[in-house]
Amino acid sequence: MNATRPLRILGLDPGLRRTGWGVIACEGARISHVAHGVIAPNDSLPFSERLLILFEEISAVVAAHAPDEAAVEETFMNTNAQSALKLGHARAMALVAPARAGLPVAEYAASVVKKAVVGTGGADKAQVGWMIARLLPTAGKTSADAADALAVAIAHAHTRSARRVA
Repeated sequence: MNATRPLRILGLDPGLRRTGWGVIACEGARISHVAHGVIAPNDSLPFSERLLILFEEISAVVAAHAPDEAAVEETFMNTNAQSALKLGHARAMALVAPARAGLPVAEYAASVVKKAVVGTGGADKAQVGWMIARLLPTAGKTSADAADALAVAIAHAHTRSARRVA
């Protein structure tokens, strides 16, 4: 961690079609918005190229915003095995890109992320988005994917604080 600035956390909400990312800064219990966005590889590209784009774009976010740590949302899917496997590949890019840059990477279940931000693990995307707008007002309007990624970063910030206090 750089002592001249607050701790930066990169949150990632992995998806093959849309991977949300968000960077927050933490200073004690205070959090602030740094940046956010969505990586959306073209659906018409071959699968391997879409994965490469995810890896390269996440790596570019790490290079541009210099986070100290990363957090990735665990994915839960109960539809079909093929979709779950493809989503797992996208999730791997979200884990490997920050790890390759030397960042520690934590993983959080969606229910843990929702509880950290909204107060209940059963919150829907609209509730998460609403709370992100309240917690990080300088973020402006965010897509659901970027809001989810910022929520992952916030969940990690809360977990880090709880570990230090305990």
